[in-house]
Amino acid sequence: MFRLGVGASRIAGMAGLGTAATGIGAYEMMNSSSCDNPNTEITITVKNFNSGGAAGKGPEPRLAYKNFPASADYPDLSKHNNHMSASLTPAMYEKYRDVVTPGGYTFDNAIQTGVDNPGHPFIMTCGATLGDEWTYECYKDFFDVLIARRHSGYPADGVHKTDIDHTKLKNANFDEKYVLSSRVRTGRSIKGLAMPPFSTRAERREVERILSKAGCALDGELKGYYQSLPNMTEAQHEQLISEHLMYDKPVSPLLIAGGMGRDWPDGRGVYLSNKKDFILWVNEEDHLRLVSMQKGGDMGAVFRRFCEGLSQVEGQMKKEGYEYMWSEHLGYILACPSNLGTGIRAGVHIKIPNLSKHKDFEGILKKLRLQKRGTGGVDTKASGGVFDISNGDRLGYSEVELVQRVVDGVNLFVEMEKRLEKGKSIKDLMP
Repeated sequence: MFRLGVGASRIAGMAGLGTAATGIGAYEMMNSSSCDNPNTEITITVKNFNSGGAAGKGPEPRLAYKNFPASADYPDLSKHNNHMSASLTPAMYEKYRDVVTPGGYTFDNAIQTGVDNPGHPFIMTCGATLGDEWTYECYKDFFDVLIARRHSGYPADGVHKTDIDHTKLKNANFDEKYVLSSRVRTGRSIKGLAMPPFSTRAERREVERILSKAGCALDGELKGYYQSLPNMTEAQHEQLISEHLMYDKPVSPLLIAGGMGRDWPDGRGVYLSNKKDFILWVNEEDHLRLVSMQKGGDMGAVFRRFCEGLSQVEGQMKKEGYEYMWSEHLGYILACPSNLGTGIRAGVHIKIPNLSKHKDFEGILKKLRLQKRGTGGVDTKASGGVFDISNGDRLGYSEVELVQRVVDGVNLFVEMEKRLEKGKSIKDLMP
């Protein structure tokens, strides 16, 4: 059954009823029996208790927006340095402040994390989030500017390409004296359910049900088990975190302001293969984070497992009638605009103490379109000359292209480090 309350209606928006249902509020699924059987038919009768409502019109903006001009709500961005603050103008804010997506997400919801977090010490953050599958289309002019800034000029009419044929990857077995571990991850969102910045408890629990069931149906080297976070002890959770197999409670101001930490730990969990080299994170920043990883330098094996896992999880979901959020323009749609397209981050932990001190190291990274981080993540610095090197692009290139770019760059870095160890020049190796 569904519980209906007072307020703007997500279910009415998804049904195309607009404010003909302004008396109907956000819905919560009270049990999962209907979801266990995708063929179940649910009939909902909608009555309009607002004489001013009109069929086909979107959800109404907040009452406070009607009482004040947009200029009175414009955020103070005078000390900000993120892609949101560089993209937003007073005219754009006035255009979108009162616009509400069919799912109920507002423009202020979308920019809140960037308003609350002026900048980051290590990276240029996006400063905006998508809350549902309609967010981009409803605020297209704003997101087109932001996406072009973050994704190297990606055009508003661009067409994204996808390719997860792992057999196309070449020279992907690294020298393990230098490459300590290899990893490929991506994210996915489930169409029809709000994303973590805006999901209800019921939606979040439904995501967990879908993905835990899909995970437990995997076989072969992907076969494993699911653990729901609310059922873990604190010690069990900490152990998984220490093994890099589970995410921690959100403490980053970016995630908190983005709405990702609500109702912790409800609806969160992790699927682990028996070898712990294939992972599904449920309801962290996105509905799904899929990770393939292993110690050493066999990126070819990691990418093969990654591609096969993506296909198998999607296949299990489709048996229940679910699919990922995707468009020809944006590729796979995720909560942070930085991950649109492939959502992929292919990376290695590589020991390059000499190269990392070279005066041209930053320039080499830039030319190869790669990025470096500390091995503890985006908020950490490198230690002992060990860096996390990964692709900087997500959108406009296929998965194979981006992983190959990392592979080629890492092979080059290993060759450069070997030269520098012997005191030789790397001038002829410069890209």
